[in-house]
Amino acid sequence: MEKYREIEKSIIKKFRKEIWSKFIKAIKDYELIAENDKIAVCISGGKDSMLLAKCFQELKRHGQMKFDLEFIVMNPGYNKENLDKIYSNSKLLNIPIKTFNTDIFNVVETHGKKDPCYLCARMRRGHLYSIAKSLNCNKIALGHHYDDVIETILLNIFYNGSHQTMMPKLVSKNFEGLELIRPLYLVREKDIINFCKYNDLSFMKCGCFVTQSGNDTKRDEIKALIKKLEQIDSNVVKNIFSSSSNVNLNSLLGYKINGEKKSFLDEYAFKKNNSVL
Repeated sequence: MEKYREIEKSIIKKFRKEIWSKFIKAIKDYELIAENDKIAVCISGGKDSMLLAKCFQELKRHGQMKFDLEFIVMNPGYNKENLDKIYSNSKLLNIPIKTFNTDIFNVVETHGKKDPCYLCARMRRGHLYSIAKSLNCNKIALGHHYDDVIETILLNIFYNGSHQTMMPKLVSKNFEGLELIRPLYLVREKDIINFCKYNDLSFMKCGCFVTQSGNDTKRDEIKALIKKLEQIDSNVVKNIFSSSSNVNLNSLLGYKINGEKKSFLDEYAFKKNNSVL
């Protein structure tokens, strides 16, 4: 049996509970795919996006819904070693990629010293939407997983002073008719790592100058904090995730909806006058 066939088999057999079932659950629970979608699966070269591509191939092969796929690699300025890694893994995994070159890393290194990760993410997203549009896709799929969601919630609380999560799907504000979906939304990173180890797979990490500097990012700090918290209480991660769907608006000082700020005082006088306290 060819290597990629063994890997495909492991997704739906060995890692059925940890990966495949959660992939399917996210698609169903969050209504991520519709009949006749054309989805641009965005491959960064890392473990998450490569696994996402394989899951989509399996879904297209075994699923009952009709949809089309494009596997796109947006090269932000990777060095030759990283590009070779992407090409060799794509061949090994039997993923037919299309590569598009950009100068994002150069722009970020020149103009994004204050917050390089934010600028890089915004520019990547814009290019991915443009590429997807040019391929007549109506959705782009990213490889963010459950741990990314948890980390994003804490990053926003600790460093932005807000409660925001990474949504399972979004409608693009700047590219009409395009949506972003995250089908690995319920999959734990540790299970993706175990999948890679089981299949003897190695992937590139982020190839930008920030990562190569060896300095920890805020996300690295949050990862370490979560690991410590889980040692104290194994339910911590699940509770953080659940907090975004168990928000009690009656117990908040304020919130935003469609960019408009709301305060608990807006309805306080009404409640007081009507003895609702």
